Amino acid sequence: MNAYASLDALKLLHERALQERDRAAGELRGSEDRLLRSRHMAGQLGDYRLEYTQRWSAQFGRGGAIEIVHCYQSFMRRLDEALVQQRLQVEAAERGVAAARQKLLQAELRAASVARLIERREAELARARQRREQRRDDEVAQHLALRRSVMHF
Repeated sequence: MNAYASLDALKLLHERALQERDRAAGELRGSEDRLLRSRHMAGQLGDYRLEYTQRWSAQFGRGGAIEIVHCYQSFMRRLDEALVQQRLQVEAAERGVAAARQKLLQAELRAASVARLIERREAELARARQRREQRRDDEVAQHLALRRSVMHF
């Protein structure tokens, strides 16, 4: 494989690495959106629980039937279970964001590594081209000098 074909292959690899980086960035945005929604839902549940507790505390202050107290306690248990489940979802979403960030970082590193390799290859090719041109110029100058010296004799 010649140097230019190798460079073309590296450029294709870089393009794919950039596409992978872009996909990883999209996945991170999606993970962050899920985390925000989970946190928002947890906040709403917490606010609702607080409001519900306050409203029924006032109601119980005025007296209430034992059946209503049992219903309240049962509902509070279910609401607490929902809060626990939502907190677990928030934690899972946080882990998802961390994993997506790590995946994006790795994709960015791969893309940057390939870009640096391309830059080095292009610099090597430029140096080789300059050496060839310098050799050609030296040969032309040497040939002209030889012609002049032959013509003076």
